[in-house]
Amino acid sequence: MATVRIDEKIKEDVSPILSELGISLSEAINMFLHPVQLYKGLPLALRIKGPIELNDGKGSYVCKHGHLHDYSDVDFDELEKDAKSGKEYKKVDDMFTEILED
Repeated sequence: MATVRIDEKIKEDVSPILSELGISLSEAINMFLHPVQLYKGLPLALRIKGPIELNDGKGSYVCKHGHLHDYSDVDFDELEKDAKSGKEYKKVDDMFTEILED
C-alpha cells in the first residue's frame, strides 16, 4: 500500500466522474498504473461521452452511450393532438406502430 498526494481541486473534479463510472479513486489509480507497468507506457483515457445534438429541429441526439435517438420522423403535433384527445394505448408497441404507419 502507498500514500499518494493528489491535488484537492483535481480530486474534487474527478470524484463525480469516477462515481458515475462506478470506480473509486484508489481503483482509478490502480487502473492507470497496471497498464503503465504492463505496456511500459501510458494507458488510454476513459471518458464519459456527453449527448451530441443533431440540430435537426426535432430533438434528435446521440446519447452518452453512443445510441442514436432519432425523432426526425415523429409528428409531434399529431402526438400532442392525440394526447389532448385522451387517446389511450394498451401497449407502447401499439402506439409506435400507429405513429409509424402515418
